[in-house]
Amino acid sequence: MDAFLRYYFLETGLGWAVAGAMAAVMLGGVGSARGIRISAAQGAGVLSETPELFGKLLVLIALPGTQGFYGFISAVIIALRCGIIAGTVTVSPLVGLGEFLIGIGAGVVFLWSAIFQGETSAAAINLTARKPDEAGKAILLPALVETYAVVALLAAILMTIWITAPNLALGTAVAP
Repeated sequence: MDAFLRYYFLETGLGWAVAGAMAAVMLGGVGSARGIRISAAQGAGVLSETPELFGKLLVLIALPGTQGFYGFISAVIIALRCGIIAGTVTVSPLVGLGEFLIGIGAGVVFLWSAIFQGETSAAAINLTARKPDEAGKAILLPALVETYAVVALLAAILMTIWITAPNLALGTAVAP
């Protein structure tokens, strides 16, 4: 156990990077599952009375699932930039800790935006049930929530690229 901790967390940042990558996947996946449960419960109620709306409601029901994919994309980017996929660990403990924080930060946004998107999708499903011709407008409501998950994904990608840059000098001040 001592050798494991020393190698993965003290000599390299591999353990931190993997934990951050998995946090992004886990939080995004849990949020997406919960968001879809919220929207699917509302959709099932509407479809029990008006099954012809299935095509219009399917996207609204599935939309909260994208945050799970964003978590997966974040994990892949972390793994690529830290040498995990190539099999050559190139991450220091400090950079690994940074990747951990990036994964947690992005994952929290994925979690909550998926849940909030599920709630917004449920409201949009109600709108579509009452006014089927407004389905196009209704999809814009949960899409607005999606924007913040996309921002978190892009920030996670940029931060991962920045802190794994080969010429980054950590711990040294840059003169103005």
